[in-house]
Amino acid sequence: LRAASKMQIVEGLTDAEIAEAHRSADVFAEVEEMTAPLDALLKLIHAIDWLDIKGKAGKAALKIFFDGQFGDPLDIAMGKKEPKTKREEGQRFAEILGQARMLIAEENFLNWQVTFPGIWADWEEDELTGGFHAVIGTPPWDRMKLQQIEWFAERRPAIAMAARASDRQKLIAALEKAGDPLAQDYAKASERAEAGTRMARKGGDYPLLSGGDVNLYSLFVERAMTVVKQDGLIGLLVPSGIASDKTAAKFFKGVATEGRLKTLYDFENGRQGRKGGPFFPDVHRSFKFCALVASPSPTDYAAQCAFFLHDVTDLTEEGVRFALSAEDFARVNPNTGTAPIFRSKRDADLTTVIYGNAVPLVDRSSGTEVKSWPVKYSTMFHMTNDSGLFRTRKELDEQEAAYPLGGNTFGSTSGNWLPLYVGRMIHQFDHRAASVEVNEANLHNAALSGAVSEEQKADPDFVPTPQYWVPESEADLPSGTEWTIAFRDIARATDARTMIAAAIPKAGVGNTAPLILWNDEEQRADHKSLLLGNLGAISLDYVTRQKAQSTHLNWYIVEQLPVIALDQFEKVHFGTKTAAEIVRQAVLELTYTAHDMEPFARDMGYVDAAGTVKPPFAWDEERRLVLRAKLDAVFFHLYGITDRDDIRYIYSTFPIVEREEKAAYGGKYRSCELCLAYMNALAAGNPDAEIKL
Repeated sequence: LRAASKMQIVEGLTDAEIAEAHRSADVFAEVEEMTAPLDALLKLIHAIDWLDIKGKAGKAALKIFFDGQFGDPLDIAMGKKEPKTKREEGQRFAEILGQARMLIAEENFLNWQVTFPGIWADWEEDELTGGFHAVIGTPPWDRMKLQQIEWFAERRPAIAMAARASDRQKLIAALEKAGDPLAQDYAKASERAEAGTRMARKGGDYPLLSGGDVNLYSLFVERAMTVVKQDGLIGLLVPSGIASDKTAAKFFKGVATEGRLKTLYDFENGRQGRKGGPFFPDVHRSFKFCALVASPSPTDYAAQCAFFLHDVTDLTEEGVRFALSAEDFARVNPNTGTAPIFRSKRDADLTTVIYGNAVPLVDRSSGTEVKSWPVKYSTMFHMTNDSGLFRTRKELDEQEAAYPLGGNTFGSTSGNWLPLYVGRMIHQFDHRAASVEVNEANLHNAALSGAVSEEQKADPDFVPTPQYWVPESEADLPSGTEWTIAFRDIARATDARTMIAAAIPKAGVGNTAPLILWNDEEQRADHKSLLLGNLGAISLDYVTRQKAQSTHLNWYIVEQLPVIALDQFEKVHFGTKTAAEIVRQAVLELTYTAHDMEPFARDMGYVDAAGTVKPPFAWDEERRLVLRAKLDAVFFHLYGITDRDDIRYIYSTFPIVEREEKAAYGGKYRSCELCLAYMNALAAGNPDAEIKL
C-alpha cells in the first residue's frame, strides 16, 4: 500500500525541472526497495509453477519451504540466505531452487501489480480496482509451440530440410545418440515452449485465449483487457485471427456481441501495389492484421469496421468504413459471433438477404446442435503426425515391393496402397485439378502443385500423381464408401475462389482436404450432389470470403455458412423442372469426367438399361463454364438475389476470375454474362435454354 502511494507521487511529478526529475528517481528507488521482497517471492512462486514439480518428495520439499523450515522464504527468494539443506527434503528443495533461479534469470517474470503499484487502488480488498487508462502496442505474433523447421533452419539445415516430420524425428534422435550439444539445446527450447503453453492454459490468467495452437499475441490481448480500467481502452495491432479464429471465438464473441468493440480495421499486409511495399516485409503478403480497439465496458455506439485495407488513407474513402452493431455480429456468425469481413455496407446488406433465405449448415446458437443437412466433418490423415505411414513412389518400389493395380492403387504383401489426396489436388467439381511436385530445397512448402493440362483431363483414364501413398487399411471411411466430398482447408479470401469442394474417389486424404461425410442411413447420392452444387455456387463463395480471415477454411467457418434447405430444392420450380433436378444434372456432368468416379455415377443412377455405368462426360471447358453459370443462376434465385446489379457486383468480388476470363474472352466476363442470361431463362421457365452469347 505504501509502495502504491509512493508510485502515485512519481506519476504526479512532471519531471519538467531537474529537481523534480531527481525527486522522481529517489522516490522510484524507494518503491523498488519496498516491492523487492514481494517481487522476488512472486517470481519464485511463478518459476516453481513453471517447473511443474512432480512426485511426493518434491511436493513435500516445497511444503516445508513455505512453512519456513528451511529459513525465511523471503530471504531465500531474494538470495540473501541459502536454504538449510541438511535433511533429505532440503537437498531436494536445493535442486528445485537452482532450477527456479535459472528460470527467473532467463525469463525475468513480470508481476504487474508489483511493477506498477500506483495504478491500482483498494489494496486491502479481495479484488483490486483501477488499472491503466489505455494499453497500446504491437505484441509479438509468434506461436508458442516450438517450430522444428524454423528452429533447425539456422542451426542444422539438413534437419530442417527433411521432407517429413517422421524423418526429422529420426535425425533429432540421431543427434541425441551422438551426444551432440545441439540435441540438449533443442530439448531445452522444446521444454520451455511446452511449459509456457501449459502455464498459459492452466495458470488461470488466460481462460479465453489459451486454447488450440497458442499464439503470444492472443495472450497479450487477454492480459491487456485485465490490466486496463473498466472505462479504459486497449488498442493493439494483432493478426486478424483475433476476430475470426475459432480459438478466439469465445473472447471475440463477448467483445463484439456485448457492445465492447470500438474499432476493427483489417489490413492486408501486401498492400496490393501501393508504394512502399508490404507493411511488414518479413511477413507473407497475404497475411492479414488488424487495429483492434476495445474496452471492458460496453458502449452505446456500434463498432466502426473496415476490411481489406491497403493503406490508412483508405479509411477516408466513402463506404469503406461502416458501423456493425452487436446484433449484426450475432446474425451472420450465429455459432461463434466472430467478425464477418464486409468490404462495404452493401456486402452486409446482401449477406443479410442470403441468410434470410437459407439456414446455417450446422446451427449451434441455441446451445443445441441443429443440422440442416445430415453431415459430419472428418479428417483422415494428419500430414505431420501420420507421416510415418506415408510412402513415396520410390519407397513403394524399394521398401514395400509394391506393384501397380491400375489407376493410382498399388498392391503389396502388406496390403493395398491408396493415393494420398491433399487440398491442392482438387478444385471445384474437379478431382484431377493438379498433381503434386516436390521441391526439396523449399523448407516450408516442399510440395507444390503440378500442372495438369486440358489434354490430360480429356483422357478419362488419367489420374493425378500424389506425393505419397498410404495403406488402404488406414483409410478410415464408413463401410461401403467409394467416394466422398472433400474441400480445401488452405483457402484465402483473396484467392481466385475460396470455397473449393469436389467429389473424390476412395483414397487416403490429408488434413488439408477435410471430408464432409453423411451420417444418415440412406446415404443418398442425389442429396449429396445438391449440397456439392451448393458449395460450388458463387453466391455461397461470396459469403465464405467474408468469413475466411486466415489461410484456413476451418469447419467452424463452414458449418456457419448459409445453405439452401433440402426441401427448398424440391419446392422451387423453373418451368417443369425443380431446382433439384437442374442442380443434380449439372453436378453429375461436372463431376463424372473420369473412370475413377464411376461409383459416383452409379450412385447417381447414371447407368444404361443393363445397369452398366455409362461412359464419363467429356472434359469441355466451355461446356463446364455454361453449366457452372446455370448453377450460379439457380442458387441466386434460391438465395433471393435477383437484382442484376447485385449479381454483377458479387461477380466483381472475384477479381482473379474476372481478369482471367476477360483475357480469354476478348474483354468479356463470360461467366457473369452467362449467369445473367440464365437468370432470365429460369425466370421465364426455360431451364434447358441453350444460351448463345
